Amino acid sequence: MYSRSMGCAFITTAKQVLDDYGLPYREILIDRDEPARQRVLQWTGFLSVPTLVIADPGTDLPYRDPLPLPAGASPRGVHRGSMITEPSADQLAAWLAENGFIQESDLE
Repeated sequence: MYSRSMGCAFITTAKQVLDDYGLPYREILIDRDEPARQRVLQWTGFLSVPTLVIADPGTDLPYRDPLPLPAGASPRGVHRGSMITEPSADQLAAWLAENGFIQESDLE
């Protein structure tokens, strides 16, 4: 999860959802890691956090290129395959289920 040291409601929500489902994650702080900051800017067009990616073990990059966003479009809550940015709790849970991290029955 690409994040920043000064939290926000979206970061708090993402952490809570991941913790509620007992899913491990690694937090990469874009305000302390310039290459990470540049990646988020390239992926989203903004410094939008949290940006959650599905990565191969030991890597920080999406295992598959995320689906593109239209130029200038907000990435907020947009399911991009291997990535989702600034999701609501429901959007994040649905993304996790679609990607096999939780079961559909867990959403009820």
